[in-house]
Amino acid sequence: MAYKSIEISVSDGLVRLTLNQPDLGNPFNADFCDEMAKGANEIAGLKDVRAVLITARGKFFSVGGDIRMFAGNLDGLPNCIREWTTGLHMGVARLQRLDAPLIASVHATCMGGGVALVAGCDMVLAGKSARFGAAYPQIGYSCDAGASFALASRLGIARARRFFLFNEMLDAQQAAAIGMVDQLVDDAALAEESEKVARQLAAGPTRAYGEIRRLLNKAFRQPLESQLEDEAQALAAVAGTADAREGITAFVEKRKARFTGR
Repeated sequence: MAYKSIEISVSDGLVRLTLNQPDLGNPFNADFCDEMAKGANEIAGLKDVRAVLITARGKFFSVGGDIRMFAGNLDGLPNCIREWTTGLHMGVARLQRLDAPLIASVHATCMGGGVALVAGCDMVLAGKSARFGAAYPQIGYSCDAGASFALASRLGIARARRFFLFNEMLDAQQAAAIGMVDQLVDDAALAEESEKVARQLAAGPTRAYGEIRRLLNKAFRQPLESQLEDEAQALAAVAGTADAREGITAFVEKRKARFTGR
């Protein structure tokens, strides 16, 4: 499928989702919001997806919301926001429902919705010159794209609140120190290291990864007894997979497991 704001490519089970409006700074504009849903639907419909690597082209990873688009729709902005977030939030939610791990590779500046998209990933790599900004309060906005959930999950509620309320701009080292970034990489090595990490996760037990994400997303949002039962049900489900059988067999035979994602 042809897109205006993103690009999707697939190679040996690794999906690359690339933000592709480099001349505009990869904003979260109307095209992007619409195509996030369509892109997520395309990825969800692919067979044997083992990992999703999210990258961006151009000078910025993402400048966040398209301020000029907002300024051009001031009178009807509330209805526009409802329309734009329909596609954006559907895309975010459907990516989260994948079994395949989500990996973000962040270069340069990442703002607002870009931070939300990145924070929702299972693994975040960033170049040492990357920067992360809250952005929303600067224009009198609250957050979207799952920012409240993803940042609270990564940073804890108190630290996420501080990030938003004080409209913080963090360098890569500061972002790594609070858990927004999992791995810092020299800028020149970012693409290669991100590919390496994505390939490593793509070779893992995909179904198990999906259950782990879903369980972690429920943590602290339900009673312990409910979480324990969900863990039991998830574990029972993955215990019947080909990957679980391979993992046990490989352990007994003292060899490296060869997972297929099934």
